[in-house]
Amino acid sequence: MPDDNGVAAGRLRVTIVNWRDTGHPEGGGSERYVETVAAGLAAAGHDVTVFCASYPGAPREEFRDGYRVVRRGGKLTVYAHALRMLAAGRLGRPDVIVDVQNGMPFWTRLVARCPVVVLVHHVHREQWGVVYGPLLARLGWWLESRLAPRVYRRCRYVTVSEVTRAELETLGVERSRVDVVHNGTAPAPATEASRSATPRLCVLGRLVPHKQVEHALHVAARLRTRWPQLRVSVLGTGWWEDRLRATAGELGVDDITEFHGYVDERAKHDELARGWLLLAPSVKEGWGLIVVEAAQHGLPSVGYRSAGGIAESIVDGRTGVLADDLEGMTRVTEELLADDARRAELGRAAAQHAAGFTWESTVRGWERVLTREAARSRPVGTLCGTGTGTGSGPGTGIGSGTETVPGTSGVVPHGAGVPHGAGVPHGAAARAGGAAARGIGAATWSLFFRQS
Repeated sequence: MPDDNGVAAGRLRVTIVNWRDTGHPEGGGSERYVETVAAGLAAAGHDVTVFCASYPGAPREEFRDGYRVVRRGGKLTVYAHALRMLAAGRLGRPDVIVDVQNGMPFWTRLVARCPVVVLVHHVHREQWGVVYGPLLARLGWWLESRLAPRVYRRCRYVTVSEVTRAELETLGVERSRVDVVHNGTAPAPATEASRSATPRLCVLGRLVPHKQVEHALHVAARLRTRWPQLRVSVLGTGWWEDRLRATAGELGVDDITEFHGYVDERAKHDELARGWLLLAPSVKEGWGLIVVEAAQHGLPSVGYRSAGGIAESIVDGRTGVLADDLEGMTRVTEELLADDARRAELGRAAAQHAAGFTWESTVRGWERVLTREAARSRPVGTLCGTGTGTGSGPGTGIGSGTETVPGTSGVVPHGAGVPHGAGVPHGAAARAGGAAARGIGAATWSLFFRQS
């Protein structure tokens, strides 16, 4: 029976498909979000499997933080492996699947015999052109904006910000089908580091083109004459690092820029504690976890107004400042470096704002969504989303700050309704999955994939 919070009692079998994990050389904040949710669900007693791509040195299977990790394929083949293994039952017999759409979904809707929930951190409209040439960018955007919404037209969506929910609505995903579950933030580890006596700009994240770390280097180049003691601290790794180092040399800021590479949590928070400002020049973010992490140390952020969730994680004028372009970012950075009182005021408000986001709230939000979706009854023999439809209530944000979940008519306790595994026979599902994997793979997976 549902408890006081509307969560039906019972153990869920959850399979999450995501193209990489945090151990992957290109893993980042979105992977941390997925793994924290997986660990939280496992701690709550649910059976969780995470499927992702393999990489050198990674075991094919392991148990970590209470959940199972399965790795197969690489950047271009992980999607086909996911469909094949789901259809064959080799990723368990889930009650609900979470399909993480990082620009490209896994198309699990084609083989699923249970509800599918689509996780979208942000819409990749701007990023396709940053990473690929015009032809591939147009194809990628068509797949994301036109084909995926049709394939998943009866499935539930989850995103991490109201900004992304609004963007999904422009793609034809009804607002009532989208829940918002914000990123949480773990308590910052204790640090003995203190604010630097000289100006220090921090940049944190994967070193890839759409993060636009070059903009921070341009800001430093324009300001170093007035601020000769200025330093730029770049934390993170990625395949774009050599290009960034070359750019620092071309701009004449290589002597004031420190590329720290990968750092552990303690070192990351030490560096944030020393900073004066966090620069977040990314083209697009689903939320902006780095903004909240910096805020824990009273470090205000400067980001772009057009960068999706950044415009939500930064409360403009209260916890940081949003700029419209590189000129604006340079101007705002200079103003804040010169105004100690204003910078401190923004930092205090940022720390208060960050305290409202916890991973416990994030996990509770996901548990509610998944429990509700798994409980939806549907006629025997139908694929995910072709039965009774999704919740009937209005879509509202859940997670930190707001935890109301849309109502669902006819919710039944876990395990009631259609027997687990009813629908498409196992062998037929496997054959359908193999055919779907081959067909979609030939059309798309040979072309992609290097974003978010």
